[in-house]
Amino acid sequence: MDKFLITTPVLGEYLTTVRLTTGGICALAGFDVDSTEDFKVCVTESLLILKRRGYTSAEISFTVGEALGCVIKGVGELVKAEESIEDEISFALLDALLGKVEFIKNDGGRVVSIAFEG
Repeated sequence: MDKFLITTPVLGEYLTTVRLTTGGICALAGFDVDSTEDFKVCVTESLLILKRRGYTSAEISFTVGEALGCVIKGVGELVKAEESIEDEISFALLDALLGKVEFIKNDGGRVVSIAFEG
């Protein structure tokens, strides 16, 4: 089982790099083109959820084995969280593409990490 960790600011200009890296890891895991695109969308949407929750950075941990696992954790200084209808869309998209997604929340109910497998 191989592990790969990325720490990145949660800014739009870095999302392309994260998507490219995710695509490479999906290729290592043997994903087809459609599954790779779905997984890249899920990683991007997870980062956007954490950004809207006020995180300035994120750690993305991939585990390549029998399945491709991903845990995306909000890190860094918290800024004011946004209330947005986009969260509902992101949650629905993750559920539709993955089926099983784990949203880990802190005591205050803020999502602190998102975990899924592809």
